[in-house]
Amino acid sequence: MYSANDAKISVAGAGAFGLATALRLARAGLAVTLFDPAPPGDNASGVAAGMLAPISEALFDPVSRDHLALMRRARDLWPDFAEALAIPLSRAGVRIEGSDSWRAEVAKRLEQLGVSPTDVIDEDWRLDARPALAALRAAAEEAGVVFETGAVAAFQPGALTLADGRVEAFDVLVLATGPGVRDGRIAPETAALSPIKGQLLRATLLDDEAVVVRGEGVYLAPGEALAVGATMEAGRDDLAPDASATQALRQAAQALRPALDLEGASVEVGVRATTPDGLPLVGWSRAPGVMLAVGARRNGWLFAPLVASMVAAYLTGDNPGPEAAAFDARRFEKA
Repeated sequence: MYSANDAKISVAGAGAFGLATALRLARAGLAVTLFDPAPPGDNASGVAAGMLAPISEALFDPVSRDHLALMRRARDLWPDFAEALAIPLSRAGVRIEGSDSWRAEVAKRLEQLGVSPTDVIDEDWRLDARPALAALRAAAEEAGVVFETGAVAAFQPGALTLADGRVEAFDVLVLATGPGVRDGRIAPETAALSPIKGQLLRATLLDDEAVVVRGEGVYLAPGEALAVGATMEAGRDDLAPDASATQALRQAAQALRPALDLEGASVEVGVRATTPDGLPLVGWSRAPGVMLAVGARRNGWLFAPLVASMVAAYLTGDNPGPEAAAFDARRFEKA
């Protein structure tokens, strides 16, 4: 258990998990320094449509199908969390569009999930990812979080080593980075992680409609620009745009909205980390002093307030809540 008087906490990673956790810990009175080698917003959380969408995830990502109740609980933390940070939430929902046969298949899946078939899923919300990251960072700075540029290379209690050779004194490392940590070097549990490369197109908005459109093989999410997403390229961790991988995405988007100008669309690439069951690793590692908050798959934004609260509970000796077993950081260790 740690308190404001006896602990220096380091956080590695400035995505949704890292920023939300750093903010939560600083507001609990802990001394927090966040390390990240990239410019603000240059991470998978920034290259995202900002979906807070438990129904859509359960519908279209088979790995997430059994986690609907948990994802709903995570989403329900967002209104208060967003209001405190002045992050706008869009609750316009997700509209299902496509052929009659595909929409019938979606209706069948909704029934299997215990959800009444509908063409507009109003349970699913979204936010604009980059402005939300900026709001989190500003709030964290105001709460006293110190930001340093650098990648964490090693940790033991009392000594955090950065990739450039610097060594700084910290009692705890909260590991909240992406797939680059999956070699198990800092925390052995991260060997269970695997990368998923995601490519997303940014195009000019056709109208001012706030609803997200979901079609077969694609979604169209409004925001500062239209997000056309997204590929799921398992096992890939490079950040190079790949036109061959986005071709099917372009065709599916054009089928839904023939007027879209995708020739002029920009391509953004992010790499997410995932566990075998699609839920993050949250909790103490076997490595001394290392707390894990990694492996969000496509749900980094959805789970961010929940994970931040869980990490704070572990560090301050409180009850981490009913999700502790499902998110257990050591659940993939061999017996």
